[in-house]
Amino acid sequence: MSLYVVPTPIGNLGDITLRALEILKSIDSILAEDTRTSGFLLKHYQISKPLQSFHIFNEHKALQSVIQKLKDGETMALVSDAGTPGISDPGFLLIRECLKHNLKIECLPGATAFVPALVKSGFPTDRFVFEGFLPHKKGRQTLLKELAEEERTIILYESPHRLVKTLEQMMEFFGGDRVVSVSRELTKIHEETFTGTVADVLTHFQKKEVKGEIVMVVSGKDRGRMKEE
Repeated sequence: MSLYVVPTPIGNLGDITLRALEILKSIDSILAEDTRTSGFLLKHYQISKPLQSFHIFNEHKALQSVIQKLKDGETMALVSDAGTPGISDPGFLLIRECLKHNLKIECLPGATAFVPALVKSGFPTDRFVFEGFLPHKKGRQTLLKELAEEERTIILYESPHRLVKTLEQMMEFFGGDRVVSVSRELTKIHEETFTGTVADVLTHFQKKEVKGEIVMVVSGKDRGRMKEE
């Protein structure tokens, strides 16, 4: 009666760990954010296990039945579409409920999109704050005003169709001289990281169609400015 939290590749299927494959082969069933996406990964590695849909829209409803299965002795793995479950993906509610019922949880180390983006940015990594996705409407501007004063490196997730809007708002609240690093399609064939002032990065992405999952890394206030050597 164990729940294994298993990170999956954020793009390149070769990034899954040997231990993750061993666990996926040994458990009874898999809780998947999208059974089609997870099914493709499992097929690639010739793993055949029952898949149960477990995502943000049904996790409250499915929670107690999953807990009961674990209590009955079933061993399960929780996976998201990409990366580590619980990091801007379903997982928190289930893990908290497992702890309430004294069920065993193991979280494997593995892929998380913001780590390579942070390291590639060249910004200070000793102190940083991860904000995930900004709110779409309510509280968005208030949060941006707060983050504009943040001295630590800031990490955000963003969707392709909202990237330009977010950069425009950063121009307003952070100023055009703040330095930002935008990474998209990490580990994939069209991987791109573009780093510069907010003004330069905005101009760059206004000129092209933006695709892929995006990580934005923003220098903290007074800690990151473009310097000439």
